[in-house]
Amino acid sequence: MASLFTHAYAALSGAAVLDGRGDRARLLALSAFASVVPDADVLGFRFGVAYGDLWGHRGLTHSLAFAVLLGLALVRLGFPRERAFTPSWWRLWAWFAAITASHGAFDALTDGGLGVAFLSPFDPTRWFAPWRPVLVSPIGVANFFTAYGARVLRSEVLWIWLPWTLGLGLVAAVRRAVRGRARSAREAPLREPR
Repeated sequence: MASLFTHAYAALSGAAVLDGRGDRARLLALSAFASVVPDADVLGFRFGVAYGDLWGHRGLTHSLAFAVLLGLALVRLGFPRERAFTPSWWRLWAWFAAITASHGAFDALTDGGLGVAFLSPFDPTRWFAPWRPVLVSPIGVANFFTAYGARVLRSEVLWIWLPWTLGLGLVAAVRRAVRGRARSAREAPLREPR
């Protein structure tokens, strides 16, 4: 898996670029939750759930179906005053579904494990990205704080954090430009004619 640090970084930095209307703290907290909750499946190891099972690691909780459903639940429970199916409701749902799905996408970039069951529960096939540059993170916090864990974090910064941050910077720049043009268009009639 990619580390929980990377999943949380993607969620928190991405949420910071989203439209700031509403409860920013709630958006950040739920985004971080959505990004890491797929790894709750590792608890199954304690109960005898095998890695490759439906409920095993990188199984159902890493699927697109899970991302869609978790997105719905987080909007409903986290933003109960948001009217369903309005543009802002769809933006929140799309964000939570996307950040949850990003967990599996980042894991598919790693060089270890059995792959990600993106289409579970409909198809149990496990998938990897065609290019897997990220070192797989050890499972367990104690195992992460080692020399190998430092190498994992360096590979995640290079192959996930840096491209993600550049992409968010581009999105933020485009949004600023669009807002600037919209503001100029609104103010244009107020200017003195030449």
